Amino acid sequence: MRHMQQLLALFVAIALTVQPAAAQSILRDAETEALFDDMSEPLIRAAGLDPRNVDIILIGDKSINAFVAGGQAVYIHSGLIEAADNANEVQGVIAHELGHVVGGHVIRHSDGVKQATGITLLSLVLGAAAIAAGAGEAGMGIFAAGQQAALGKYLAFSRVQESSADIAGADYLSKAGISGRGSLAFFKKLQNLEFRLAIPQDDSYDRTHPLSGERISVLQDVYEKDPAWDASTDPALEKRFQRVKAKLKGFVDEPTATLRDYPEYKTSIQAHYARAYAWHKSAYPDKALAEADALLAVEPEDPYFLELKGQILLESGRPTDALEPLRKAVYLTNNQPLIAALFGHALVATEDKSNFDEAEKVLKAAVSKDNANPFAWYQLGVIYSQQGDEPRARLASAEGFVLQRNAPLALRNAQTAMLGLPEGSPDWIRAQDIAILARVAVEENRKRR
Repeated sequence: MRHMQQLLALFVAIALTVQPAAAQSILRDAETEALFDDMSEPLIRAAGLDPRNVDIILIGDKSINAFVAGGQAVYIHSGLIEAADNANEVQGVIAHELGHVVGGHVIRHSDGVKQATGITLLSLVLGAAAIAAGAGEAGMGIFAAGQQAALGKYLAFSRVQESSADIAGADYLSKAGISGRGSLAFFKKLQNLEFRLAIPQDDSYDRTHPLSGERISVLQDVYEKDPAWDASTDPALEKRFQRVKAKLKGFVDEPTATLRDYPEYKTSIQAHYARAYAWHKSAYPDKALAEADALLAVEPEDPYFLELKGQILLESGRPTDALEPLRKAVYLTNNQPLIAALFGHALVATEDKSNFDEAEKVLKAAVSKDNANPFAWYQLGVIYSQQGDEPRARLASAEGFVLQRNAPLALRNAQTAMLGLPEGSPDWIRAQDIAILARVAVEENRKRR
């Protein structure tokens, strides 16, 4: 029975990995997303995909991991960014994950599970028959052997997919003219982690992934022979990566850890950036603003430094003071939707009705460019409510609840919106669409119970 429990636990884990992002925190940041776009674009094109259809998504998780979970989306843990020394290492990870996307491995993942499940079910049937015939020990042996075979079948299937993604990733790096040095360096980091965890290095039979040493031995020869082996990373891209890495550390880590790694005598861009977030998280707005001003003294037209200053002012209860830097950041980024949503929030937070028309315009533009931002929809709903337009406020709330996967509230708000909107109008039709989809989700949830 212990083998059965192990196999059942594995299949439960497999089921959970199909949609892991739903249970984890997605971190959205304009600067980080722009960096990911530029780091990944040549690799996406090399993989034969359209960059407009592929998303690189940051997950707030300290573990060193990346994965795909259906569609054309690559999820990267914040811990992986923190562990990477340079942009090239992350590009190696992205190339590998794109190998899973192009290989359809998430879809084919279920094939491996089905094969293993088939073996398990057969062993259960044969084992039960043996027990019924009075051969109890033989029956339990069949159970155990069948479950072990199922586990081995699945693990072998998974290792083949990982090896395939490794080779595909190497091909994409080569076609994009990007060195494989970072990929090898990152695998060596994983190998060192295996050493620290005392993972046996003689056989990968009982693992979902090949041992890092096995992967290094296969890939090293491929990479070193590639014309791109000696290619260097664009210095501007590397500079941006180091900025984002420090910014992420300031945002994710405990302030004490950030301030330990970036003490106040350090005056680099990365140090000021990380400390600004650490002080802001610690509720020291004056110190956070001093760090933001230090950044702007070096690069006064940097939209992300302006965004940072506006965010600190807004979240410190000074929305009116936040308007100028945020308005300038929106202008410099050509209405980047995440920054625009923050600017719209600041306009709303002033509670000055003369700002509401501008807030509505800004927020409408933000959701038209990026409708997957529940915060922007919420702010737009606040504006509609302030204007007395309750049906559209309800529709905006419904949009936000859809993104938060809250089907009951999405349904309730969509139905209320339909009662006050002109029947057949675009907004009424959108509310109807949300209501239909939310009702289906609600019914499915009821059936699961």
